[in-house]
Amino acid sequence: MHSFLQEVGSALAEDATDLPIEALGRKMNVVGGPAESPWPKNVGLMFFSSAPERFFPGTQIDVLWFPEGAGGDRFDEKIFKGPLATITRESLAYIQRNYLHETVIKHADRAEATRIWNFPFAAIEEALVNAVYHRSYEERDPIEVRISQDELVILSFPGPDRSIRMEDLRIGRAVSRRYRNRRIGEFLKELDLTEGRSTGIPKILKVMALNGSPAPLFETDEERISYVVRLPAHPQSQSAGVNSGEVTMEVTMEVTMEVAALLKVVDGDMSRQELQTAMGLKNADHFRKAYILPAIAAGALEMTLPGQPNSRLQRYRLTSRGHQWLTANNERGQH
Repeated sequence: MHSFLQEVGSALAEDATDLPIEALGRKMNVVGGPAESPWPKNVGLMFFSSAPERFFPGTQIDVLWFPEGAGGDRFDEKIFKGPLATITRESLAYIQRNYLHETVIKHADRAEATRIWNFPFAAIEEALVNAVYHRSYEERDPIEVRISQDELVILSFPGPDRSIRMEDLRIGRAVSRRYRNRRIGEFLKELDLTEGRSTGIPKILKVMALNGSPAPLFETDEERISYVVRLPAHPQSQSAGVNSGEVTMEVTMEVTMEVAALLKVVDGDMSRQELQTAMGLKNADHFRKAYILPAIAAGALEMTLPGQPNSRLQRYRLTSRGHQWLTANNERGQH
């Protein structure tokens, strides 16, 4: 609670360290009940408990990556649990670090290059924060972020309030007359994570349009059981790393010198020992920490057996993103 008050610049921050936890909680309106029997309010448990899922099962964000598409057999999963503000920020940072890339399009007829993202971060941020704000914490299903080369999908439960008409939702003109979880919205607003004025959908539409991306889709069912936000990938980002006559594309991806060196020796599916030998390195632990793990975190390298990380049959291979990075850097080296 102290760090929250400091972050939002509250005048209460100066006195917080001298206040008993109950008194501070009452001033922040996250503690209620009589003096002889105080109890934490729901919003206090959600934002300031280390494990809110103990009280509200399903309070988590699952990020899933489908390298072969949503219909493929393989996927990677990362689960975020903890205080609402923490898991919101950490999941957004994880997505930004691992699954977003910028494509630079160079034009033969002008000096200025066009820069596009496969998915604009501001649109993802708005959609995910809205899911955290408006989901029902009586539901046991977590928020899911499903990512593939083609789209990024955010699924939450239940759907929008029935005061929002289906046709307005589909065209992005949904304005709710009722707000679910107003207290959660107040805390998210204090942290500058939301405006709380039904501006989420218009902002997503605007950001996607500015990036040149296809229009997002907002979906629910007649029973309003679930809510889905689909952000299609920019079509040119999917073909990044190829030469097409008058236009040259390249993928920009932040990698360390170690990761760059590793990517250049990967040839098909290779074991850790084969990769280490190819690079002339001897210390296995250092190789794993400085080369393998950062390459996987960058989304450039993947395991052939992601569900069995310690298997003796484990091999590593380049992802499509790793191939794109190599192609782009090889082209730059030839000029």
